[in-house]
Parts: sequence; C-alpha cells; structure tokens
Amino acid sequence: MEIVIIDDDPIVSQALRTIIQTDSDVTVAAIGDDGEQALHLYRKHLPDILLMDIRMRKVSGLEAAEQILSFFPDAKILFLTTFSDDEYIVKALNLGAKGYLLKQNFDSILPALRVVQSGQSVFGEDVLSNLFLTPAKQVSATDLSSYGLTKREESILLLISEGLSNREIAEKQYISEGTVRNSISLLLEKLQLRSRTQLAIFYLKKRMQ
Repeated sequence: MEIVIIDDDPIVSQALRTIIQTDSDVTVAAIGDDGEQALHLYRKHLPDILLMDIRMRKVSGLEAAEQILSFFPDAKILFLTTFSDDEYIVKALNLGAKGYLLKQNFDSILPALRVVQSGQSVFGEDVLSNLFLTPAKQVSATDLSSYGLTKREESILLLISEGLSNREIAEKQYISEGTVRNSISLLLEKLQLRSRTQLAIFYLKKRMQ
C-alpha cells in the first residue's frame, strides 16, 4: 500500500510516516505541507490512499480533495485533522472522502488505512457522534423511495444514524432484536453496503443534501 501525506505540521508528518511504516506492507511515497501540493503529488505517485489534513495555510484539504476528485474520481482520500466541526465533516462526506479521523486517535490510523484500501469508508466514533448531535432535516420517504425500503426499514435506518444499539432500536420499534438484525441485513443488501457504520454515513449524506 502506498500513501501520500499532506500536512502543514512537519512534526505530525514525520510522526505519521513513522507510524505508517511500522507496517512493512505500507510505504510513504511523498509528503507535502499544503493542499496546493496535493494534486501534483497525487498525479505523480497515484497512491493507494491520500492522507491529508483539512486546515492548511494556502489551500485547504477540502479544496485540494475537490480538485483531485474532479480528475481522479476513484481517489481514496482519508482526512486526519484536529477539527471535528460538523461543517467540515459534512463537506468531506459530500465530496466523497473515504474517511475522517481526529489526530488524537493515532492508534486507529493503520487499521483505518486498511479499511479504506479494501473499499470501505471509515469515520471515527467521535466524528459520527458529533454529527448525531447536529440538528438537521430528516430524510423524507420520497428521498429513499428509489431504494425500495419499507417504512420499518426507513425507521431503523434513522435510528442507526442516531447511534442506537439493536436493543434500543428494538425497544423503540416494539420488535425483537432478531427482527432488528434481520432488517439491518436487508438494509445492507438493498443499499449495497457492508457495515452498520456505512448505513449511518449513507443516511447522514442523504439528510445533508
């Protein structure tokens, strides 16, 4: 796995390099210190994953990601930042970022890289929790009608996005936990997703549109 790092703090960049290269299967192809370098370095190295900060001096990570994805729509971009602002998170989701982690969670970086490389998305629990607490419009039935979801499945999807456990969903819906598990399996199949986290992200993207 080949990684390019973009971060305006050289100490953080070197720390990331050290952490990442503890895995012999992962190499850091290049390091940049501003979003304006991101497109050039991505084009030059075509890394498996671009690991990038959000706030930088000249060009932000979000602006850089938008440029890269316009040329390379399949680019896998993982944001690693100190900022959990819901505005940034929502923009990252809408751009098509594959992940959003906070810098204090350095232990999660290598596992997150593997998840993103496999084609899945990864968002830290603290990031999703921040979004769960953010007031937003609910998705109407018409927004999800094209996915063939039942009313119960739509309700369960909403509750998943609010961070409820299977037991809590069962209590709210007056159904068994087994029925909740079956419904989640059907949701994953209908929406062609792989995990509960991806279901939450799917709903969050829809409600922010």
